[in-house]
Amino acid sequence: MKIKRLALASGLIALAMSGSARAQVEVQWWHSMTGGLNEWVNDLAKQYNDSQKEYKIVPTFKGNYDESMVAAMAAFRAGNAPHILQVFEVGTATMMAAKGAIKPVGEVMKQSGVAFDPKGYVPAVAGYYTAPSGEMLSFPFNSSTTIFYYNKDAFKAAGLDPSQAPTTWPEVVAAAAKLKASGVKCPYTTSWMSWVHLESFSLWHNTLFATQNNGFGGPSARLAFNSPLHLRHFENLANMSKQGLFVYKGRASVAVPSFVSGECAMFTGSSGSYADVAKGAKFAYGLAALPYYPDVPGAPQNTAIGGASLWVMAGKKPAEYKGVAEFFKHLSSPDVQSASHKRTGYLPITMAAYQLTEKSGFYKEKPGTDVAVNQMIRKTTDKSRGIRLGNFVQIRTILDEETEAIWSGKKEPKEALDAAMKRGNEQLERFEKASKAPQP
Repeated sequence: MKIKRLALASGLIALAMSGSARAQVEVQWWHSMTGGLNEWVNDLAKQYNDSQKEYKIVPTFKGNYDESMVAAMAAFRAGNAPHILQVFEVGTATMMAAKGAIKPVGEVMKQSGVAFDPKGYVPAVAGYYTAPSGEMLSFPFNSSTTIFYYNKDAFKAAGLDPSQAPTTWPEVVAAAAKLKASGVKCPYTTSWMSWVHLESFSLWHNTLFATQNNGFGGPSARLAFNSPLHLRHFENLANMSKQGLFVYKGRASVAVPSFVSGECAMFTGSSGSYADVAKGAKFAYGLAALPYYPDVPGAPQNTAIGGASLWVMAGKKPAEYKGVAEFFKHLSSPDVQSASHKRTGYLPITMAAYQLTEKSGFYKEKPGTDVAVNQMIRKTTDKSRGIRLGNFVQIRTILDEETEAIWSGKKEPKEALDAAMKRGNEQLERFEKASKAPQP
């Protein structure tokens, strides 16, 4: 009887130990993806969860990027932050300043013993999320950049070559004039004014947007976009606006439907808008590189990154960080990356994923879908690595406000850019002061 009891007890202990060993480690992932992109995030988590039994990724939508950042910081202070937080690119400097709240992804991967080579990522993508020491701070996730779209049917009707997009800004002006003469009421429009015409424009022309190598050198950076080149570009845009060649449609991505509907014949915006164009356009369209000024030395270089990355929050257990590392390894695999690239229009974050997509014939089947990648795989310079500034969200709002005064005829380009510089630098001064204050 005693032997039976011992055997039963041993069996129960073994069963308990077995159950404990099988218990999954949960990894909380807060994100800001909506609609089809929310489905994509959920599918990524499910795919990984189904592929193994040790970890369970739990994705949760936490509002837009601003809201999710605020919520995550509040949760960190309360001791219940998520393991992974999706943060848009303009929030990078803010996350870096929150030193005690984050754990660099390079450190997470190394301590977890998971293979991780930052050199395998697209240079302009990896470089943006890397510290001066060379350590990657956050994991590249949904990355995009600015490209040029045009209506081939409208080009043909205007006597323009539908197989050839304008490659320079003077060519854009000439094409817009012909389109207007053919009856097009909106020859050219754009989304994301600051991102396209100041941020990407600066990098594309290997010209500084801000000092301290666009903020990568530290929080003492100040804005520098009132140079002769920037002023020249906005004077050209102002002249196009007065002539009806450029029609401003609004902030952020408001202009996208104007191109998709066929109202506007040329459009600059995110490569991530490709899905909307492919789904909604009832005309032949083309995708091309962002135009540039051919007389500027070093142009074209590479455009600015958009989208977001995944940050790892501090204060978690080693087993949980191991789960984060394994999930990031899964997300980096060429198959997963290539499938995500094809599905969303976001960039493949690794060169291997790009090469796999190219080998599959996708770029030949969907001409122009490789434009964004080609703009970003170039080797970056100190001036084109990216733009990493504090209070960047507020600065973009200021730029929208000041440039809108140009299109409405209330301000001349120089007056507007100077005002944006002054107001924007006030934001940078506040950020610098806050970054030097003792951490609570």
